[in-house]
Amino acid sequence: MIITRSPLRISLGGGGTDLPSYYREHTGFLVAAAIDRHVHIIINRSILPEMILKYSQTERVTDVKDIQHPLVREAMRLVGMPAEGLEIAAMADIPAGTGLGSSGSFCTALLRALHALCDGNPSAAEIAEQACHIEIDRLKEPVGKQDQYIAAVGGVTCFRFNPDGHVEYSPLRASSNTLRQLEQNLLLFFTGYTRSASEVLREQDTKTKSADKSMIENLHFIKDIGLKSKDALEGGDLRGFAELMNVHWRWKKKRSGNMSNSRIDEWYEFGMNNGGLGGKLIGAGGGGFLMFYTEERDRLCDAMAEAGLQDVPFRFDFQGTRVVAGATPPPALRPAIRRAA
Repeated sequence: MIITRSPLRISLGGGGTDLPSYYREHTGFLVAAAIDRHVHIIINRSILPEMILKYSQTERVTDVKDIQHPLVREAMRLVGMPAEGLEIAAMADIPAGTGLGSSGSFCTALLRALHALCDGNPSAAEIAEQACHIEIDRLKEPVGKQDQYIAAVGGVTCFRFNPDGHVEYSPLRASSNTLRQLEQNLLLFFTGYTRSASEVLREQDTKTKSADKSMIENLHFIKDIGLKSKDALEGGDLRGFAELMNVHWRWKKKRSGNMSNSRIDEWYEFGMNNGGLGGKLIGAGGGGFLMFYTEERDRLCDAMAEAGLQDVPFRFDFQGTRVVAGATPPPALRPAIRRAA
């Protein structure tokens, strides 16, 4: 039996510029953080002549082509794994469709498990790129590369998405004190709304491919917000970062009428009036989690609880996608990241 886990993520600036429709022409940039809320994959060999797959549904198949879950089917095809005699189960700390990059986390955790079952140990970048290939090239989903890469490498990380598809990444060079304050002062509140990221991103993807002027200008501005967020965090200016979150959210809402709704807007204003210094909706939009930066954590938590929203505590995850049982896991990434910072 092999067990792997992959962290979910929050975007800190520049989200949306990681889609191929944008970075292939203009180069993308963003800052993201992996968090200690995970997707787990358990994979086991059995004596049965069929494959048993358990997620929100249960499948029993004897051939890979008959698997209904597209990520599982394509991951097994990519690795070259036959279906017979396998049991695969997936569990997540946070439900899918909540804006924390669950599909990228699922795919990287699954690939790591399948490779481990074959005694393989690809690098984090290789796992990330394979996951991107599955979602973007094979399944033709209008998604970017952020989720797969931050899940695979972990940490608080800066990413540059080059026109040739190559992804450059490095740890955010913020002090340990800044990272600690950032971790303590960021709060996540679940709105209760779930949605498909692909559906929300399809409008952006279509407009970008058609060179829609307003969409391209919006993404240029968001990329600049990402670069300014990096500078603010590396300079220890957390209040400046918080204000950039607000600007980011205002511009993000301009990309689509489906980005928010009246209830989410009310919660955002309520949070900002009760201790929030900066805030935005995490992920593609349309639902999921509101994230606030605050220096009055208890006040904001109490106020949002009264409004019906509980916070979901988290810490940063510096290990990325890894094997946690059944094989020797790769060395933890945290020491290297700390030294680089």
